[in-house]
Order: sequence, then C-alpha cells, then structure tokens
Amino acid sequence: MIFILLPAYNEEASLPLLLPKLKQVLDEYEPYKVIVCNDGSTDSTPELLKDFSKEMPLEVINHKMNRGLGETCRDLFERAAEISNMDDIIIRLDCDNTHEPEILINIVQKLREGYDVVVASRFADGGGQLGVTRYRATISFLANIFMKVFFPIPGLREYSCGFRGYTAAIVKKSIDVFGNDLIQLKGLGFTCTLEKLIKMALLGAKVTEVPFILRYDQKLSSSKMVSSITTLGYFVMVILYNWPWGGWKSAVKNKSL
Repeated sequence: MIFILLPAYNEEASLPLLLPKLKQVLDEYEPYKVIVCNDGSTDSTPELLKDFSKEMPLEVINHKMNRGLGETCRDLFERAAEISNMDDIIIRLDCDNTHEPEILINIVQKLREGYDVVVASRFADGGGQLGVTRYRATISFLANIFMKVFFPIPGLREYSCGFRGYTAAIVKKSIDVFGNDLIQLKGLGFTCTLEKLIKMALLGAKVTEVPFILRYDQKLSSSKMVSSITTLGYFVMVILYNWPWGGWKSAVKNKSL
C-alpha cells in the first residue's frame, strides 16, 4: 500500500490539477490511499476534497484554523503511521502542483531496493527547477550548502524539498523514538521538512535521492513560506542537534543504550 500525504492550505486552484494526475499514476500502479490535511483553508478547498473523495481513496484531516506546516505534517505522518503496515510506503508531496506525481514511480522503486528515505532532488543529475526567481534559487542553493555543512548525509544534495518517500517502518520507528517531538519546531515555518530528515538519519536511515524538476512555473497559489522564520529555525536546529544535554544526538544515543 502507498500512502500519499498532502498538506493543503487554500489550494482551490491547484487541487483540480494535482489530484487527477495522482489518480492516473496510482490507479495503474498498486493500492493507495491519499491523506490530505486541510489546514484551516478559507477558500473552496474543503468542498473540492469532499468531491474528490468520491472518485479516489481520499481521507481528509481538518484543522479548524491554520496551524502551519509543522503541525499539519505531524498530523499527516502520525495518521499514516497509525494505519499503515511495516512494509508500506509513505510519500509526502506539496499540494500546489509544483511536484509532478510521475516521479512517484522512481521513488517507490528506490524504496523497494532497500532505502528508508528517498528525496526528490533538484540537484541530482537530471534534476532542475523551472519558474524559480533568481533570488529564490540563490536562497535555496545557500540553504542547502548550510544544511550539508551542519547535517551531512552521504550522497544527499537536496535537503529542503518536501517531496520524499519513506518506508512506513522508518516513520513508525521515528515516532516511537521521538514521539510528539518528531516535529519539535512546529512554529518555525518550513523547518519541519529538514527536521524529520535529520532525525531519521540519526536513527540510521538509508537515504538516497532521485532527480526531479521543480515546476514552480505551475504554481497557482501564493507561497506559504516565510524565509526569515524558516532561517531562524535552521539555526535553532543546529543548536538542538548538537546540544549535549537532551539534544537530538544524545536523545538517540540514550534510547539505543
């Protein structure tokens, strides 16, 4: 079984484009379930999800108010861990039509080869990005250099992309070890995307990447990322990662004793 996780906030323009593509790819592949967390949308996102749930296996988690990406992803991953089997696959992608579902096949193939986490990478050979401003591309490039320096994972070049596949086993293990703190920095923007990856790597997850092209030229909704908050989150992570008294490294070490 493949579980698809979609965080959604005011995506009325993107959902009618993304969900049919997901359905086309997955209907021809293997059993699947789409779980969407509607994070307090104020547009027609809830109504659209209700309509699509009649056409495909789709479950909706509703937040009455907007709580941000951190809490949205926490609820999605906890729900997937609750209903999945150990040999299932969990894939998270963005809801704004910038992540093409056809890449799912390559991600699943790598997971079936024995990897625990597979990242869709703009920086792998054959990857790239379209429609990204020079400013945003520069910020993203520098952020990934920062991450490689402070959180080195062999063979990984893409740290900030949320389009990733996971074995259900590594997700369940991560929740068992970190509990509600698998996503600890819930209020610091898109920091949660990196936080999950780093904690899974600390648990010994085998990580690799597949090339993909970010289609920012297809984005119809406004960006939800606040760069200053996310940047602050990255620096907080450096401290928590290395903190000798109850930090992430020491927590994992103590758990394994």
